[in-house]
Amino acid sequence: MTAPYWLNPDDPQDFPDVSLALTDPDGLLALGGDLSTDRLLTAYAKGIFPWYSEGQPVLWWSPDPRAVLFPEHLHISKSLAKTLRKNIFEIRFDTAFNDVIRHCSAPRKKQRGTWITDEMMQAYIDLHQLGYAHSIESWLDNKLAGGLYGISIGKIFFGESMFSLERDASKVAFVSLVNFAKQHDFAMIDCQVESEHLNSLGATLIPRSKFVDILDDACRKETLLGPWNPFRM
Repeated sequence: MTAPYWLNPDDPQDFPDVSLALTDPDGLLALGGDLSTDRLLTAYAKGIFPWYSEGQPVLWWSPDPRAVLFPEHLHISKSLAKTLRKNIFEIRFDTAFNDVIRHCSAPRKKQRGTWITDEMMQAYIDLHQLGYAHSIESWLDNKLAGGLYGISIGKIFFGESMFSLERDASKVAFVSLVNFAKQHDFAMIDCQVESEHLNSLGATLIPRSKFVDILDDACRKETLLGPWNPFRM
């Protein structure tokens, strides 16, 4: 049997080795199963994430190479540095998770729909309530202006999506996440797939084998469960 593999719906640990993923489409490994918290946490710790559209079975991916950002390699452009110096945005952690994921689920320009389905949203809200999923938010005049969300296991942050209603709002939130990651000795931030936006912030591509090696070590370390309050840690 070859990829994509059908997952056992009754076994949240049931994932094949990521080395068996397809190269076309890049990283497609398995399908089926569910979005239970146990299955999601197992998947992320193995270097696998869900990404599918409404009406499809759950599709599980582990692309090669993998886009990541090592906290010490954060790149701040001159224009972003100027925004940071102005201190336009108030940064908050884990105060509006549901709103952040709702904004991230809105269709983008040139897109007909969204991959963040209602089922996906509820799954990550459940993870947030358990302390594993987090939002980093940029606020302007007491209104949510941008942000991002993702999952933290051990010393890895798995970024999922970001949005921006004001210029640089999501980038400022990302810089705050990276600063937090540095303070707490996170090994890396998983960016999943390459994008111009993340590349501009210092993301890079690494072989999946190297990514998994880092995961194996970092995910065994104690998880900093939320809600996160960087001003009290």
